[in-house]
Amino acid sequence: MSSIRKLRVLSRELATPEGFDITRHFPENPTAFVRNGQGLVGFGEAARFETSGLNRIQELAAAWREQVEQAEITDPLQVQGTGLVGFGTATFSPDSSLNSVLIVPRIILGTRDGRSWITKITPEGEQEATADFYSKVISYRENNKLSFVEGSMTSAGFLKQTEKAISKIRSGKLQKVVLAREIMAQLPAGFDIRTGLRSLAKRYPSCWVYSVDGNFGASPELLVRVSHGQVSARVLAGTTSRGDSPESDVQKSNFLVASEKNLAEHRFAVDSMVEALNPFCITVDTDEKPFSLALPDLWHLASDVYGKLKNNISVLDLAAFLHPTAAVAGTGRQAAQALIAELEPFDRGGYAGPVGWIGADGDGEWAIALRGGYIEENVLTAFAGCGLVADSEPAAELEETELKFAPVRGSLS
Repeated sequence: MSSIRKLRVLSRELATPEGFDITRHFPENPTAFVRNGQGLVGFGEAARFETSGLNRIQELAAAWREQVEQAEITDPLQVQGTGLVGFGTATFSPDSSLNSVLIVPRIILGTRDGRSWITKITPEGEQEATADFYSKVISYRENNKLSFVEGSMTSAGFLKQTEKAISKIRSGKLQKVVLAREIMAQLPAGFDIRTGLRSLAKRYPSCWVYSVDGNFGASPELLVRVSHGQVSARVLAGTTSRGDSPESDVQKSNFLVASEKNLAEHRFAVDSMVEALNPFCITVDTDEKPFSLALPDLWHLASDVYGKLKNNISVLDLAAFLHPTAAVAGTGRQAAQALIAELEPFDRGGYAGPVGWIGADGDGEWAIALRGGYIEENVLTAFAGCGLVADSEPAAELEETELKFAPVRGSLS
């Protein structure tokens, strides 16, 4: 964990042209969290905190509170995302070899509801950072096609491990588990992640496109958002492919919302989220029935959950309590985590962990790191998983993982 430094923070409004596109203003190695043309992009590092182990997210939340106390913040805009902001990514497992990280950039470009701003964050004793990445459209480098290979969990291995997991579910050991596999690619010299991030943002505008410390992707699932005492989340569980014609596409959607297997998987995830939020909320509500969410490659069953917080608790504190949800681990939680550790021969790292941002007031947005991968030493590892219940079929689950690799394959290869 880094030592806390006093920071000077200044936000000011920017006049941007009509049609301003924040995804055209990524710096090299960007820190970013954007959706539907709105969001935050960070440049450089003013502060950085790293943790590991069982209390890794709680420790990041505590470090953030200390850092806020040591900041001199000038924020005349008072818009969500202005002032002091930290971007974070936490590992799925407390036993991961990777650290969970919270980064405070030197410069943050933001846009929301037609307003744009820049925040400069300067450590005490240092000169204010200068950069013009936000004032001009940047041309990103074109990437050569990537060649993916199977990782330690091969397709055949995934089928075998899926059979084992389903057998344990049917024996009553647990109700649901989310099993994943990975694919890998060597990155060529000069690879530009910005090209991939912009492609993800264009193709998946309703997803939360994230890039924090090598962890990137386009997540359709919001773990938790806190804004002025209100909390919300979007739960996804249950998946099928898109149809190859308008008629078959409608049939696929109708099948999904009527599928008992998918509905059961979804109920586990929603019930888990409601149960986890209840202690912190005056009320918690959710959609009466899940809706089918259309993405370019597949349909998801989705439900929105929302509530009013009892106390002033930060979004990162809530993320610590909510993770891992049934949507990415299973039901019951501890049995599912143990089975994942037993059956998956790899470290998930940040995959399926919380990723997002937090402001000085504790508000912010954290998605679940899905539909993406992790870059380390010029190797890209992408992950995809699926929820297994008693009547799951291994071959169908393998096919689902291929569908979920589509964002990475389509944007980076």
